[in-house]
Amino acid sequence: MDSADLIVRAHAWVAEDPDEQTRAELEAIVAQVEAGGDPADLADRFSGTLEFGTAGLRGALGAGPNRMNRVVVLRAAAGLAAYLRDQGAPDGAPVVIGYDARHNSDVFARDTAEVMTGAGLRALLLPRPLPTPLLAFAIRELGCVAGVMVTASHNPPQDNGYKVYLGDGSQIVPPADAEIAARIAAVGAVSEIPRGDAGKVLDEEIVDRYLDTVADLAEDGPRDLRVVYTPLHGVGGTSAHQVLETAGFAAPVVVTQQEEPDPEFPTVAFPNPEEPGAMDLAMALADSSGADLVVANDPDADRCAGAIPTAGGWRMLRGDEVGALLAHHLLSRGRQGVYATTIVSSTLLGKLARAAGQGYVETLTGFKWIGRVEGLAFGYEEALGYCCDPEHVRDKDGLSAMLLLCELAAGQKAAGRSLQDVLDDLARAHGLHATDQLSIRVDDLALIQQGMAALRSTPPSSLGGLTVEQVDDLALGSADLPPTDGLRFRLADQARVVVRPSGTEPKLKCYLEVVVPVADGDVTAARTIATERLAAIKDDLRVALGI
Repeated sequence: MDSADLIVRAHAWVAEDPDEQTRAELEAIVAQVEAGGDPADLADRFSGTLEFGTAGLRGALGAGPNRMNRVVVLRAAAGLAAYLRDQGAPDGAPVVIGYDARHNSDVFARDTAEVMTGAGLRALLLPRPLPTPLLAFAIRELGCVAGVMVTASHNPPQDNGYKVYLGDGSQIVPPADAEIAARIAAVGAVSEIPRGDAGKVLDEEIVDRYLDTVADLAEDGPRDLRVVYTPLHGVGGTSAHQVLETAGFAAPVVVTQQEEPDPEFPTVAFPNPEEPGAMDLAMALADSSGADLVVANDPDADRCAGAIPTAGGWRMLRGDEVGALLAHHLLSRGRQGVYATTIVSSTLLGKLARAAGQGYVETLTGFKWIGRVEGLAFGYEEALGYCCDPEHVRDKDGLSAMLLLCELAAGQKAAGRSLQDVLDDLARAHGLHATDQLSIRVDDLALIQQGMAALRSTPPSSLGGLTVEQVDDLALGSADLPPTDGLRFRLADQARVVVRPSGTEPKLKCYLEVVVPVADGDVTAARTIATERLAAIKDDLRVALGI
């Protein structure tokens, strides 16, 4: 597309954009191009449209169809409303809408409410910026036909997003995503989208019902635990306080620099507890305050991270470790049902479930799949997402996971033990399951496809000195899994590697697991072997990918 065409499209966009800020932004960019400036930024904004998929929408804020803005959100809301009506939603059917504290989240939520009302549906707006799992809870609690959460979760501050849930409280899966996308594409001019009032703003009762439901997950038991907590500049802070105190724990010691919601996330490079440095302030505070446990939520509080004290200082728990701890805790309490995780998470969960006589299922990545497992008792994915109460929230919930992790830690402390002791017991019983991830962030998305193509055309015969015994091209699908872009390498000695493009970020992700038997109860020796094997696999993967 040449500059003249870009300028025509940009002027047409400005003419229908209801937002003064993005209109001015685009007009300034157009003026620069008209004066002979580089059209690359303008071309990128109009190179396509943000794709609506099972994760909804997510992208950088800004003007143009390839950004998150009010025009894109209004179209998405109109497409979703049309889909709901076509699926039989009657006049006045409720749709609940939540939002986090990112830039423009409240504006996008209000626009969505007005479109739902204009389509003859009843819009219910959560009362303030609140955690994503509360939105998932409200859908089922209030009998809604759908829910929308305006959030980009743990993405960088310049991003925002739009997650869609249907009436079962789960995120959408195919073919609903394509059907909604088709209706979005059919939306005409923004000025012609019917808009009503902003619906009903719910009061705090729905918040208290959710938080009380979470607090009720904790059983009677020890509560002596000194906890350091950070919401990472997100919306989880007051909710975490209320849950812990309602359940009988002392108020956590909070990282004051990260306590209040701040869409700029000024103290972290990325507001994701998994990212290096994100938990440094919390662990430093834990060290100085004599804490027993560090817990953190990501900015929309649907994920939970933990850190524990060791002889060498504080150590972040991997998502697979927290998943194993929570599963062990719930199994010990007699929780019956199916225990589920994803194909990129540790295989330890399957061994725990089978040893307790419970069902086990592996799904594709994402809670859109885990939340739909029949008879789900507990589900998790290694990216710090845990579903501990599927009866009420069929999505990941960082607050319920935080509470149960604290409950387990308090019980262990009362017995003179630690969470590390629990992990060591599991390793002795089932082998040391060590996981790691190689994540390659790229500026050019073509590099991701090049890397995947290289692995498909010339798969390695060994990785880290372990023979590749089987290669599964996940794009072909199977009896148990729908097709997805990814490759799974099954290695000798129960080791496994899964490689797939990220669904939300410009990354190629490689998920590694090795299993090492624990000889003579020596977990430390097994851990050393596992660390060496994981490092060797990483080195070989970098070569095989050629990125």
